[in-house]
Amino acid sequence: MAVRNTHCVYVVELHPDVWFEPKFKRSNPDYISGKPFVYVGMTGLDPDTRFDNHKAGIKGNVYVKKYGLRLMTELFEHLNPMPYGDAQYMEVDLGIRLRQAGYGVWQA
Repeated sequence: MAVRNTHCVYVVELHPDVWFEPKFKRSNPDYISGKPFVYVGMTGLDPDTRFDNHKAGIKGNVYVKKYGLRLMTELFEHLNPMPYGDAQYMEVDLGIRLRQAGYGVWQA
């Protein structure tokens, strides 16, 4: 049985005011000033649709709803689509790599 490429990872740029959220700040002790704040997720939907759902509060993350600015397609578009298991792995891996680069990162 062939594995189908049905899932995507995505990155949402968050407004810098997210840095004033204590939980977000505690989760990013190695944040480098001036780097973007982002949310990294995975979805079986088109990333644009998933972002719209976040903003509408449909199965959304509170930080994306309140602070989400745009999809940072330049960080994920080349990775998609992929099988579900690969997307699970890539979501975590991408978050780790962005944190290592100094980004402020949130993952659900």
